[in-house]
Amino acid sequence: MIRKTMTVLALAASLGAAVSFVALPALAQSAAAKAAVDAGKAAGVVGEQADGFLGVVSGGDAALRAAVAEINAGRAAVYKDTAAKTGVTAEAAGQATAKQLYGRLAPGQYWKPLNGGWTKK
Repeated sequence: MIRKTMTVLALAASLGAAVSFVALPALAQSAAAKAAVDAGKAAGVVGEQADGFLGVVSGGDAALRAAVAEINAGRAAVYKDTAAKTGVTAEAAGQATAKQLYGRLAPGQYWKPLNGGWTKK
């Protein structure tokens, strides 16, 4: 357990831009999807989750849900690639990225911890 925790912490520290929020736009989303999700976050309809994926807090039309799905598909590919390169699981890569994403949330945006409900930052 301690070894796994240390591996995840080392992953979070060493991956930096490889799986950071900054790297995700270039790898995982179109400009239209990013704009839709950014607007959804600002409106409190879309939030970040502790698994490294976006979620719909409430509401959201089909276009917004499609944008969330597009970005999440890209993120999943990044996490899978990171896992292949580092030997950790894709889930651990997603959770390490989520910790970085949480620090970048603006006040009033939503976050969903693992096994928890949506909370406003």
